[in-house]
Amino acid sequence: MALRLEETLATAAMALPDHPLDPLSAAEISAASALVRAHFEQDPSLLFETIDLEEPAKEVVRSHVAGAPLPRVARFNAYRKGETGVFKGLVDLVAGVVSKVEFLPGVRPMISPEEFMMIEEAAKADPRFIAALERRGLGDKLDLICVDPWSAGNFGVPGEEGKRLAHTFVWMRMFPLDNYYAHPVEGINVVVDVDKMVVLRVDDYFADAEPIPVPETPVNYDSAIVTSYQPAGKPLDVVQPDGPSFVVEGNKVSWLGWDLRVGFNGREGLVLHQIGHSRDGRRRPIVYRASIAEMVVPYGSNERAHHRKNVFDSGEYGFGRLANSLELGCDCLGHIHYFDVQLSDLQGNPRTIKNGICLHEEDAGLAWKHFDFRTERTETRRMRRLVISSITTVGNYEYGSYWYLYQDGNIEFEMKATGVINTAACIPGNPGKYATEVAPGVVGQIHQHLFSARLDMEVDGPANTVVECNTVAPPMGPENPYGNVFYVEETPLTTELAARRNADFDQQRYWKITNPDVRNWVGKPTAYKLLPTSVVKAYTHPEGPSGKRAGFIYNHLWVTPFSADERYPAGEFMNHSPGGEGLPDWTARNRPIENTDIVLWHSFGLHHLPRVEDHPVQPCVRCGFMLMPTGFFDRNPVIDLPPGKNEASRSNGKASCCSA
Repeated sequence: MALRLEETLATAAMALPDHPLDPLSAAEISAASALVRAHFEQDPSLLFETIDLEEPAKEVVRSHVAGAPLPRVARFNAYRKGETGVFKGLVDLVAGVVSKVEFLPGVRPMISPEEFMMIEEAAKADPRFIAALERRGLGDKLDLICVDPWSAGNFGVPGEEGKRLAHTFVWMRMFPLDNYYAHPVEGINVVVDVDKMVVLRVDDYFADAEPIPVPETPVNYDSAIVTSYQPAGKPLDVVQPDGPSFVVEGNKVSWLGWDLRVGFNGREGLVLHQIGHSRDGRRRPIVYRASIAEMVVPYGSNERAHHRKNVFDSGEYGFGRLANSLELGCDCLGHIHYFDVQLSDLQGNPRTIKNGICLHEEDAGLAWKHFDFRTERTETRRMRRLVISSITTVGNYEYGSYWYLYQDGNIEFEMKATGVINTAACIPGNPGKYATEVAPGVVGQIHQHLFSARLDMEVDGPANTVVECNTVAPPMGPENPYGNVFYVEETPLTTELAARRNADFDQQRYWKITNPDVRNWVGKPTAYKLLPTSVVKAYTHPEGPSGKRAGFIYNHLWVTPFSADERYPAGEFMNHSPGGEGLPDWTARNRPIENTDIVLWHSFGLHHLPRVEDHPVQPCVRCGFMLMPTGFFDRNPVIDLPPGKNEASRSNGKASCCSA
C-alpha cells in the first residue's frame, strides 16, 4: 500500500499545472484521496463528497512567476458511510501530507450523483411503496416506475432528525423510452435514509381516498420516438476559415484585449478567475473571481408534499458534479475549444467530464453606427463576443451557464433554463391556483429559480467602493419649474448593513464598483456598474422552514469584505441546514466595506408560472446581469475598431446597397 501511495504522489508531482489557480488534475485528485485514505487507515467506509482546489491566497497568486514552484493544496469533505457528520480538511500535495482535519458532527454531505439510482432502488424494494402502487393499479408496472430524489430540507418532521434523507416524487413510463414526466403518480412520497439506503417511511396521501389518476396521454420529445418534424431550415453555418481570435494556454484565455483563467469545481461549476483588460501595453484588472455560488428553487404549492420542493442545486447536489459533456455542432457552434473537467467520485477516484466547458466566439451585432446626413457618409462597426459556457442537468432541469466578454468592455452572465418542468397530476380541468395545466391531468406548479452570483471585484486594483446610483426627479417648484428635471444621486455604501440593498425600478437603481484611487481623464474614479436586469422578488416567507435556509434571496445586493472562508451565500453545508448561515450571518457584523477588497453578491433569477408551451421540454428562458464599464475607459473602447465588411454575407434577391 505504501508503494502504491508513493507512485500516486510521484504521478501527481509530474502533472503539476502551470498556475496556482488551475483546477486539480486527475493525478492530483488521486493523490489527495490516497493521502486521506491513508490518514484514515484505509477505512473502507470512507466516502468523498468533495475534492477540489484550495485556492491560494491572493498575494500568492498575484506574485506568481511562470515556472516558479506552485503551492498545491486540495480541500476535501469526507464521511463514513452510514454515519452522520463530515470530516473537512486540507491536503498539501507538495508535502504529501494531510495538513488539517476537522470533524463536524452536526452537518451532512450532499446527495451524490451515484446515489440517485440507489435511492430509487431502495424505494422500489420497499413493500409499503409497492402496496401504494397496488392501490393505484400499478403493482405490475414497477419496472416502469421512476423515483426522483429531492433534498429533504429541514421541516421539523418527527423521526427525520439527524439523518441524511431524500424526499422523493414518483412518475412512470408507458414504455421504456417514454417521457415519464408526462405521467406523474400523484401523492406517493418515499422518504429514504440515504446513509443507510433504507426507506424511512412512505407517505401515501390517497391511502384512504380515491387517488388522482395517472395521466396517460403520451407527450414525448426523444428522436427515437418522434417521427414527425416541422420543415428544417437551410444550413446556417458558423465558419471561421482562419481560426478563432482567442489564444488558449493551459487554462488561460486571451482574446482581443481580454484575458482570464477558466476554472471549475464540483459545487459551483464554471468559475472565471482574474478577468482583466489590456490596452496599449497596460493590463487593468476588473474581476478577481466570478461564479454562481448558490441557487435555490422554491415551489409555491402547499398541496400534499409539494411544500417540500425547495432544492439548493449547488449546495445540496453540486452544480458542477452534474455538468454535461458538450457535443460539437449541437451544444456549441463554430470554432470551438473545449476544456475537460476533472472531479472526484464517491470513492475519491478522478472522474472526467469530457468537453465540460465550451469556448467560442459569436457575432454580437452592431458595436456603433452613425450616418452624417450632411456628408451622406455612414460609418458602421460590428463587434463580437467571447463565450465561455457549461450546461448542467439537475434531475428534470437543464441550466446553461454562459459568460460573455464583449469588445466594448461589457461582461455579461446569462443563465439559460430549459429541460422538463417538474410535473404533478390533477383532475383534468382542475389544476388549482398554484399551477398551470400543461396537458390533460398534468400540471406545472409555480416556482422560482433564484441564483447568487459571487463577484470578487478588483476594478483597477483590490481597493474598491460600491456606490448606489438612484435617479431623482424633484417635485415641481423652484428647482424644477418645468417638471423636466431628473438626475442621478450617488451614495457610497460604507458598511455591510448599509449595502443590503434591493433594486428599485422607480429610481432606475444600479450600483457602481469604483476605485477611489484611480481616476479617468475627467477626474472621476474608474468604475464598473452592476446592472441588475433579472431581479426577482422572493415570495417564500423568510420565517418559513424553506425561507430560513435561503436568506440570500431577500436582497438583490450584498457586499462583504473579502474573506477566503466566505464562499457560499447560504452556508457551506446546505443539506438539512437549519438556516441563518451565510450572508445574513456575515453581514450582521456590519464590517466596513469602503475602499477595500470587497465581494459583491447579486441575487437574480426567474419567476416561473409554467406555460402550456413549456411542455414537454421548456424552450430556453433567460436571466442574468451585466457588468458595464462606467468611466473605466476614457472614451468609447470600440471607436477604433477597423472598418470592414463581411464578404460571406449575401443579398437575397437584389443587389446590396453597399456593393461596388
